[in-house]
Amino acid sequence: MCGIVGHVGPLNTTGSDRSLTVLLDGLSRLEYRGYDSAGVALAGPAGLDVVKAAGKLAGLRERLEESSPAPATAGIGHTRWATHGGPTTANAHPHRAGRVAVVHNGIIENFRALREEVEAAGRELVSDTDTEVVAHVLDLDYGQRLALAGEGADATAVLVASMRAVTARLEGTFALLALSSDAPGTIVAARRSSPLVIGLGEGENFLGSDVAAFVAFTRRAAEVGDDQVLALSAQEVRVWDRDGAAVEPATWEVSWDASAAVKGGYETFMDKEIHEQPTAVADTLLGRVDEHGELQLDEMRIEPAVLRSVDKIIVVACGTAAYAGHVAKYAIEHWCRVPVEVELAHEFRYRDPVVSEKTLTVAISQSGETMDTIQAVRHAREQGSKVLAIVNTYGSTIAREADAVLYTHAGPEVAVASTKAFLAQITACYLLGLYLAQLRGNKWADEVTDYLERLAAMPAAIQRVLDEQAPQVRDLGARLAQESSFLFLGRHVGFPVALEGALKLKELAYVHAEGFAAGELKHGPIALVEEGLPVFVIVPTPRRPVLHGKVISNIQEIRARGARTIVIAEEGDSAVEPFADHIIRVPATPTLMMPLLTVVPLQVFAAALAQAKGLDVDQPRNLAKSVTVE
Repeated sequence: MCGIVGHVGPLNTTGSDRSLTVLLDGLSRLEYRGYDSAGVALAGPAGLDVVKAAGKLAGLRERLEESSPAPATAGIGHTRWATHGGPTTANAHPHRAGRVAVVHNGIIENFRALREEVEAAGRELVSDTDTEVVAHVLDLDYGQRLALAGEGADATAVLVASMRAVTARLEGTFALLALSSDAPGTIVAARRSSPLVIGLGEGENFLGSDVAAFVAFTRRAAEVGDDQVLALSAQEVRVWDRDGAAVEPATWEVSWDASAAVKGGYETFMDKEIHEQPTAVADTLLGRVDEHGELQLDEMRIEPAVLRSVDKIIVVACGTAAYAGHVAKYAIEHWCRVPVEVELAHEFRYRDPVVSEKTLTVAISQSGETMDTIQAVRHAREQGSKVLAIVNTYGSTIAREADAVLYTHAGPEVAVASTKAFLAQITACYLLGLYLAQLRGNKWADEVTDYLERLAAMPAAIQRVLDEQAPQVRDLGARLAQESSFLFLGRHVGFPVALEGALKLKELAYVHAEGFAAGELKHGPIALVEEGLPVFVIVPTPRRPVLHGKVISNIQEIRARGARTIVIAEEGDSAVEPFADHIIRVPATPTLMMPLLTVVPLQVFAAALAQAKGLDVDQPRNLAKSVTVE
């Protein structure tokens, strides 16, 4: 949700304004997060300018051309996803109050009490947002401290003190950036449970919701911890903890460059990312075996004895990540003989789950900033559970708060609807299952090696599906663009694939789509089947004859009632041919690894159908890439 960009650099009095250039570039790279308004604040010798507009960045660019802000030494920018107040220009960020301008990601839960305080002080608010309230609280505190400090006071030091005092009063989540006309060469910022990262440049520095905001300008990054306050100038970055003690932030090199966030010749980012899936899976598998031939994870800070004593695993995730968790359940239970529960993160802590020190909680999140999952992680740890995170973003909140981290190496995913991150998450879940099986003695070393070799063959198999099946699947999507309802059926690991296929179609094409366990058909859903209804069926391998036979029977049931059957089946499976209107073939693969192949045609189909309807595949309506509010 919402995107933040900040820049501090030298004053450029001729030619283009560096800060404005950085802000607009960063905001455009953060469009994938979803937004409905945008704005910038620029500070320089001439003062503080705020320009914002409802709608897309094109509207903001038009406003900037009309207003021509003065050259700046610092700027903050924001793309807003409406929470408090509708998507209007008045509600767009930045919000100005007196001598400060503020952008904010998150939600301030005690804003009503703070609003009453601000209004009692005689301030008039012009928006419906919690953020404008924070701007006024900050300006009031800053004005009082500045008056006490007297003439010649260091405006930056005063603003830092005010930011620390104000954020201590805030309840909720926030990444806050503030500019003041009194200190035009500095950004003061703070965060709590909302993403914020520093970019370290030469003679300039940056801030962003994630590294995509500034990766075109620097690949050196530093993290900002919870309840830390920082002052960013062109020459230095100073960070303090909640008590005012100086902190040296951890730094790292961003492993991908700006070219990773452009379409690379594909029509959409989603199409590009679908075709990057072989690489995403291969990269997630890289470097997982140590010099002794044993499987290893990235940041394992849980004692082996603790993992051996685990008697239950709970996967917490939302949306597509939860379906990766369902695949993990089948694999981990089979390999490790440990019961696995899959919980929607936003339900987990509200239902009084049974969690103990012998529970391992696995949190799956592409961004590592999914607020529902963050809260589930915190609740699990409060109950004594160790937490292992599967995330795609280094230095993210979930990665920092977990006891262990397994990073997926999918690279940046720009399209809102997840594709390559999903396959990378499934791959990481397989690695986790095999690691636990190795550690707990459920599998011999040669068995683990055999599974890893089979996994290593998956990128080539995914590529085959894309090369051989994608053209006919795209054609099918275009031909079915006028259909208003679809069903997806699967058994065993095909069931979460059916759920994901239905979700992709809902996300992208805005049509009714439901995924069911195929055995549930006769318990109600078969009433939905009517003449011509398109039904996707994920068929298990014939090498699992009982499962395979059951699904063949399901296909016959719906075909007899007029359904249009679209079957995803293994190469050489001739038993499906009499009952399929369309067959999509995938290479023969071990049962547990089939989701890496069978989901790919469903992604291609959903994107093709949406494009045939003239819809925005990369930024579907009402959706945001990272849900950073609960």
